[in-house]
Amino acid sequence: MRLDSLFYRFVYRFGRPRWDSSDHRPELEEFVRGHRPGRALDIGCGTGADAVFLAGAGWDVVGVDFVPEAIESAEARARAAGSAAIFHTGDASCLRAAGVEGPFDLILDIGCYHAIPDRRRDAYAAGVAAVARTGADFFLAGTEDPPASWRLLGARGVDAAELHSRFGRDFDLVEARTVGGVGRISEFDLFRMVRR
Repeated sequence: MRLDSLFYRFVYRFGRPRWDSSDHRPELEEFVRGHRPGRALDIGCGTGADAVFLAGAGWDVVGVDFVPEAIESAEARARAAGSAAIFHTGDASCLRAAGVEGPFDLILDIGCYHAIPDRRRDAYAAGVAAVARTGADFFLAGTEDPPASWRLLGARGVDAAELHSRFGRDFDLVEARTVGGVGRISEFDLFRMVRR
């Protein structure tokens, strides 16, 4: 088992992850007001706050996370909310193996990609492109400079140049802005890409 997987499983089992929130991202409210519901994928969904919010707004939502304890919490949250969101345990860089099938109209990644080691990022980008419908919105948020402890687990951060390099063949980067972060990270860079 990989070191990052052991770390995340330990934290979700025995603590309250500082990066996981019980509230959905406020940016989602802005997005759902201006878009008709469709299919949404929440990559690195954690305990499911964003997925359950989207499902409550009429979206058909799938969440995926590689931490079984996080998925168990997400499923419990969905049941408590009467939500139809469904969740899969699996690696974000292997969506098909996790049982995730597109196409999706909206894809979210709030704090997952920036922690993925370099060697798995091309597979992640190919998997996201494969499940995104033409015209799909892809919101990716993270930090350019992860803490040293995250770097020990393989995290590299994310910036516009990285996204252009990895996703530029399939997605247009149409927006970049600073939003509130989570835990020790006070700010995230939020990027919006659109599938060609």
